[in-house]
Amino acid sequence: MTENQTWVTEFSLLGFPLSLRIQMLLSGLFSLFYVFTLLGNGAILGLIWLDSRLHTPMYFFLSHLAIIDISYASNNVPKMLTDLLNERKTISFVPCIMQTFLYTAFAHTECLILVMMSYDRYVAICHPLQYSAIMRWGVRTVLAVTSRTCGSLLALVHVVLILRLPFCGPHEINHFFCEILAVLRLACADTWLNQVVIFAACVFILVGPLCLVLVSYSHILAAILRIQSGEGRRKAFSTCSSHLCVVGLFFGSAIVMYMAPKSRHPEEQQKVLSLFYSLFNPMLNPLIYSLRNAEVKGALKRVLWKQRSRSKKILQRKKASRETDSLM
Repeated sequence: MTENQTWVTEFSLLGFPLSLRIQMLLSGLFSLFYVFTLLGNGAILGLIWLDSRLHTPMYFFLSHLAIIDISYASNNVPKMLTDLLNERKTISFVPCIMQTFLYTAFAHTECLILVMMSYDRYVAICHPLQYSAIMRWGVRTVLAVTSRTCGSLLALVHVVLILRLPFCGPHEINHFFCEILAVLRLACADTWLNQVVIFAACVFILVGPLCLVLVSYSHILAAILRIQSGEGRRKAFSTCSSHLCVVGLFFGSAIVMYMAPKSRHPEEQQKVLSLFYSLFNPMLNPLIYSLRNAEVKGALKRVLWKQRSRSKKILQRKKASRETDSLM
């Protein structure tokens, strides 16, 4: 190994090649999106925690999806917001590798969680009488833990294969974070094994799960069409359509990014797709579930009603206390 293939201490993130004024504007806009992501997913978690009617397998998986979305956005977006306001955009080697690991781990886990959610809807609609027995607490906990474990192990494989590579320079990542394909472009050795593992992971994590989701929903659609009650069909379509919207956004952007043929400007295309993948998807997920799901909207109304009733009682107690004090 030559002298310029020594241990890398830091990378430079090129980010978005825009004027300072536009970068400041984007920083403010993306900050709002990030706050909406935290508030939206936090509200979903709070509603599921506070409303006992949402303590069901479907919302158990939805709470895991909300946690993953918060973690996923928090891994990439704060650094991006800081770099938009700074002229010097650098990241140390170890934090860069950690960012790559967390990015891939959260992405893999979200793919598997979405599959578990489609399986939950399949059991609920196609086998309603056995739903409680099949999706009991122990089973859904095992499914959630398995999703997280598989996602983390696959991410670890990617990171181990990256660490074996030498980086000769220039150490400039043409991205706004340490995305795995952008990091591999800086290696001064053959990355064929990394590319093969990434492709295999895409087949295992994207194509395979997407096929399972489509098979589940073909059975679900057939079962919904057999439901006699119009209200029952409407409720089933409501919960399933929300999940299908999330699946379409997530898997669609991921497949285009990692499996579609590259254009003449692949790096700029990947930056835009990564922005959608790491910021817009986590922000849109709670909006989709809250706007299209009657149970979530009902839970929000009940929580707000309880809070209003509690506030009224507190005010009445304070008023009664003041009246008692004035009489004395």
